[in-house]
Amino acid sequence: MGSTIPEVALSSGSCKPMPLIAMGTALYPFNQYDAMRAAIQRAIELGYRHFDTAAVYQSEASLGDAIADAISSGVLGSRDEVFITSKLWCSDAHKDLVLPALRSTLLKLRTEYLDLYLIHWPVSLKPERGLEVPIPKDDLCLLDMSSVWEAMEECQRLGLTKAIGVSNFSCRRLETLLSFCKIPPAVNEVEVNPLWQQKKLREFCMARGIRLSAYSPLGGIKTPWGKDWVMECDVLKEIAEAKGKTLAQVCLRWVYEQGDCVIVKSFNEERLKENLLIFDWELNEEERQKIAQLPQGKSCTSMDFVSADGPFKSLEELWDGEI
Repeated sequence: MGSTIPEVALSSGSCKPMPLIAMGTALYPFNQYDAMRAAIQRAIELGYRHFDTAAVYQSEASLGDAIADAISSGVLGSRDEVFITSKLWCSDAHKDLVLPALRSTLLKLRTEYLDLYLIHWPVSLKPERGLEVPIPKDDLCLLDMSSVWEAMEECQRLGLTKAIGVSNFSCRRLETLLSFCKIPPAVNEVEVNPLWQQKKLREFCMARGIRLSAYSPLGGIKTPWGKDWVMECDVLKEIAEAKGKTLAQVCLRWVYEQGDCVIVKSFNEERLKENLLIFDWELNEEERQKIAQLPQGKSCTSMDFVSADGPFKSLEELWDGEI
């Protein structure tokens, strides 16, 4: 089955157009190889062509093997038919460790290049901690954004990634990055859903050619970091019932209508199919207005990065007041 998912050209880098639905691979607890590989194989068969992974998810090997399987079976003609996003983990967010970290990611993915490589968080960890989760708060340290971004730019110049970007960056941090970068970030991957709409951040990014990629479009339900208030929202339930759609589809459609890439995650085949059925209908103006008026609250606050002895002593500091 070929992909019919809309795509968008990124403003920075030389990657192919980015499909606006991605399959996420952050399954907690991390490193569930067999389940992840099987789910990705099925997603490829259903038409998914953008996959979002990260070093810390420990899903890169599953993804690489699933893509290799799809090429062997003829479902995919080549690696070039998929768009792969991965992320630099905090313990590797040091100038001299960026390139080795990317090379390790490429080995696990069994590919010569990424389409998009992101700085996962605007914070570093002491290198010796590796991929340890939960995050040891004693090892949190300030990200040297300038030197790390310089190393990210070198990765792009070497052709090891076609585009570079960031994740979980506020307007203020993006402003700092844009003040010195030679290659601007193509993408900022952040939480977006009807109860955390990111209007200010989206306006800031759109004005500067940065595309938002939306994780937790359903509020991170069934994750240690998420909440169920999106799926329990009465307004969204009413809209879904009126449209004859699932609440999840209403959320995904709303994110898509903002112009963001939507990162979905399910191992259930029916839901994998439903996630793709959001392009032949739209929300009407009344429904959009109802969603626009919903009270806002962030699901993924990321208290793991807050510490009295670390670079961020409060959530306000971590998110630069954008919470």
